[in-house]
Amino acid sequence: MMRTNGVSTEKTGEKQNRWKPGQSGNPAGRPKGARSKLSESFLKALSDDFDVNGIEVIEKVRHDRPHEYLKIVAAVLPKQMQLEDLTPSRKAEDLTDDELACIATGHA
Repeated sequence: MMRTNGVSTEKTGEKQNRWKPGQSGNPAGRPKGARSKLSESFLKALSDDFDVNGIEVIEKVRHDRPHEYLKIVAAVLPKQMQLEDLTPSRKAEDLTDDELACIATGHA
Protein backbone atom coordinates (compact mmCIF):
# COMPACT_ATOMS: atom_id res chain seq x y z
CA MET A 1 0.00 0.00 0.00
CA MET A 2 1.31 3.48 -0.90
CA ARG A 3 0.71 6.77 0.88
CA THR A 4 0.07 9.85 -1.25
CA ASN A 5 -0.46 13.20 0.48
CA GLY A 6 -1.33 11.34 3.67
CA VAL A 7 -4.04 9.28 1.93
CA SER A 8 -3.62 5.55 1.64
CA THR A 9 -3.92 4.15 -1.85
CA GLU A 10 -4.09 0.60 -3.00
CA LYS A 11 -2.00 -0.73 -5.83
CA THR A 12 -4.89 0.16 -8.16
CA GLY A 13 -4.42 3.85 -7.28
CA GLU A 14 -7.90 4.26 -5.79
CA LYS A 15 -8.17 6.43 -2.67
CA GLN A 16 -9.48 4.80 0.46
CA ASN A 17 -11.86 6.60 2.79
CA ARG A 18 -10.03 9.27 4.79
CA TRP A 19 -12.30 9.08 7.84
CA LYS A 20 -14.38 6.42 9.47
CA PRO A 21 -18.18 6.84 9.34
CA GLY A 22 -19.23 9.56 11.77
CA GLN A 23 -15.80 11.20 11.85
CA SER A 24 -15.10 14.66 10.48
CA GLY A 25 -12.05 16.07 8.79
CA ASN A 26 -12.58 19.23 10.84
CA PRO A 27 -13.24 18.18 14.43
CA ALA A 28 -13.19 21.78 15.69
CA GLY A 29 -15.97 22.61 13.23
CA ARG A 30 -17.36 26.02 12.37
CA PRO A 31 -17.19 28.53 15.23
CA LYS A 32 -20.47 28.89 17.11
CA GLY A 33 -22.60 31.68 15.70
CA ALA A 34 -20.51 32.18 12.54
CA ARG A 35 -23.41 31.48 10.20
CA SER A 36 -26.03 33.17 12.36
CA LYS A 37 -24.02 36.43 12.49
CA LEU A 38 -24.12 36.64 8.70
CA SER A 39 -27.81 35.77 8.65
CA GLU A 40 -28.62 38.33 11.33
CA SER A 41 -26.60 41.03 9.52
CA PHE A 42 -28.28 40.27 6.22
CA LEU A 43 -31.78 40.26 7.69
CA LYS A 44 -31.09 43.53 9.54
CA ALA A 45 -29.86 45.20 6.33
CA LEU A 46 -32.85 43.86 4.39
CA SER A 47 -35.23 45.04 7.10
CA ASP A 48 -33.67 48.52 7.17
CA ASP A 49 -33.88 48.78 3.38
CA PHE A 50 -37.47 47.60 3.41
CA ASP A 51 -38.37 50.20 6.04
CA VAL A 52 -37.12 52.91 3.69
CA ASN A 53 -38.09 51.57 0.25
CA GLY A 54 -40.53 48.68 0.77
CA ILE A 55 -43.86 50.19 -0.23
CA GLU A 56 -42.47 51.91 -3.32
CA VAL A 57 -40.68 48.75 -4.45
CA ILE A 58 -43.79 46.61 -3.97
CA GLU A 59 -45.84 49.08 -6.01
CA LYS A 60 -43.18 49.20 -8.76
CA VAL A 61 -42.95 45.39 -8.97
CA ARG A 62 -46.74 45.07 -9.00
CA HIS A 63 -46.97 47.62 -11.83
CA ASP A 64 -43.90 46.72 -13.93
CA ARG A 65 -43.61 42.96 -13.32
CA PRO A 66 -46.99 41.58 -12.25
CA HIS A 67 -45.91 37.97 -12.85
CA GLU A 68 -43.03 38.41 -10.36
CA TYR A 69 -45.41 40.10 -7.92
CA LEU A 70 -47.71 37.07 -8.06
CA LYS A 71 -44.75 34.72 -7.49
CA ILE A 72 -43.86 36.66 -4.35
CA VAL A 73 -47.45 36.58 -3.11
CA ALA A 74 -47.62 32.82 -3.72
CA ALA A 75 -44.28 32.31 -1.95
CA VAL A 76 -45.48 33.96 1.26
CA LEU A 77 -48.80 32.13 1.39
CA PRO A 78 -49.02 29.12 3.69
CA LYS A 79 -48.05 25.92 1.88
CA GLN A 80 -51.25 24.16 2.84
CA MET A 81 -54.48 26.09 2.92
CA GLN A 82 -57.68 24.89 4.45
CA LEU A 83 -59.43 23.25 1.52
CA GLU A 84 -62.78 23.35 3.28
CA ASP A 85 -62.76 27.13 2.85
CA LEU A 86 -62.38 26.75 -0.91
CA THR A 87 -64.85 23.91 -1.35
CA PRO A 88 -68.44 24.89 -2.11
CA SER A 89 -70.87 23.72 0.52
CA ARG A 90 -73.26 22.46 -2.16
CA LYS A 91 -72.71 20.41 -5.29
CA ALA A 92 -73.28 22.04 -8.68
CA GLU A 93 -76.21 19.73 -9.46
CA ASP A 94 -77.94 20.97 -6.29
CA LEU A 95 -77.76 24.64 -7.37
CA THR A 96 -80.50 26.43 -9.28
CA ASP A 97 -79.90 27.82 -12.75
CA ASP A 98 -79.88 31.36 -11.32
CA GLU A 99 -77.24 30.40 -8.72
CA LEU A 100 -75.08 28.78 -11.40
CA ALA A 101 -75.42 31.89 -13.60
CA CYS A 102 -74.33 34.11 -10.71
CA ILE A 103 -71.28 31.93 -10.11
CA ALA A 104 -70.41 31.87 -13.82
CA THR A 105 -70.59 35.67 -14.14
CA GLY A 106 -68.75 36.29 -10.87
CA HIS A 107 -71.73 37.88 -9.13
CA ALA A 108 -72.03 35.19 -6.48
